[in-house]
Amino acid sequence: MHLRNFLISALLVGLGFGQLSCDNRKQAETSKAVISEKMPRITFAEKGIYDFGSLTEGDTVEHTFAFTNSGEFPLIINNITASCGCTTPEWPREPVAPGAKSSIRVRFNSRGKMGQQNKTITVFANTNPSMTDLQFKAMVNPKVDSTRKS
Repeated sequence: MHLRNFLISALLVGLGFGQLSCDNRKQAETSKAVISEKMPRITFAEKGIYDFGSLTEGDTVEHTFAFTNSGEFPLIINNITASCGCTTPEWPREPVAPGAKSSIRVRFNSRGKMGQQNKTITVFANTNPSMTDLQFKAMVNPKVDSTRKS
């Protein structure tokens, strides 16, 4: 009789722990969702691909991509990479406070480039997702050779 009561008690305790572990899992999922909503978010003022228009080979142009941290925690940009050595990004090295505005300046050197150019700049930050792409394009026309005689 004692063994039967012991087994029933053990079964009930086991079910109770199982229920608690399910509750812990649900709490963890809820916490993760709440934190995800509060994570830093990089929201750019412009959408789509920035167009530098027509350039002459050798021109250097730049554009500033303005953004806001629309999350509830400070935004930290860890790194920015460009798809080509002809593109140089500059970004804030300090954390961007929630609600604050900042910008990423991109410089494009068209020396040695010809025709339609499509470039991508990838921003790595403490956001979700952790990578955000910026894009620009330009039509690079050949330089007129001033040493040629007509």
